[in-house]
Amino acid sequence: MKFSVFTVATPDMTPEELAAFAKEAGIEGIEWRFKEIPADAREEEPSYWRHNRCSMDPAGTEEEWLRFERAARENGRKSIAVVPYLTCGDIAGTRNVMKAAKLLGASFIRAGVPAYDRRTNYRGLYEQAVRYLREVEELAAEFGIKALVETHHNTIAPSAGLAHRLVCHFDPRFIGVLYDPGNMVYEGYENYRMGLELLGPYLAHVHVKNAGYSRAASEDGSRTIWNREWLPLEQGAVSWPEVLSDLKSVGYGGYFGIEDFSGSASSREMLKTFVSRMAEWGK
Repeated sequence: MKFSVFTVATPDMTPEELAAFAKEAGIEGIEWRFKEIPADAREEEPSYWRHNRCSMDPAGTEEEWLRFERAARENGRKSIAVVPYLTCGDIAGTRNVMKAAKLLGASFIRAGVPAYDRRTNYRGLYEQAVRYLREVEELAAEFGIKALVETHHNTIAPSAGLAHRLVCHFDPRFIGVLYDPGNMVYEGYENYRMGLELLGPYLAHVHVKNAGYSRAASEDGSRTIWNREWLPLEQGAVSWPEVLSDLKSVGYGGYFGIEDFSGSASSREMLKTFVSRMAEWGK
């Protein structure tokens, strides 16, 4: 098994600290978060989505970006991805991410996918996404960097089936799918093996996290509400031993990238636990 870490999950570490500890934990690959830190967040405590100290600034210089490549290389790790938060249709932003990924020697980025909030019809959003991905495919071929659609709740690609509907128009050398069963607890669950069989050559990467449900009452007490929350790997609704078995059945040989948002352990302990649990479950 090959392990990686998406640095959104390690906000308290600098790039150098993260790369050094990834080496200690047995994590070969690094997926660098590509997102600026808001000016008003710099004095805050480290957090996943605001003051994340392990983030590349999209407005940074090449020399600033190369800090991340050096951190990985000097610790014998590989920068496998640059992971942005792109808006569907943002070709200039997508080109910028491709440029950064090429500079670091990474092999993939994450493409933008339209959000779905019930206000805009899915059909129009789907057509918008296909038009955008046609241009992204051209950029991917130009830069030699694959662009991935992530299975993600609150988008038009929450499941393997709907992600496949987007990517099936394109060459799997350039456009693929980032499969995330943890996100699919929030929205998009399908039988894992069936979804993986459908994705076929488009399956390019897997993110590892977990989530579950808790029961609460509505404000007036008239009905039950099921809340969703991030949980440690061994406690959530995703059966990772089953997912690993299903991935093995389709011949998956790529990285498993940790993206734990449960906050149940320190970054260091979380990374060590990830490697040990996956090695145990993948036997």
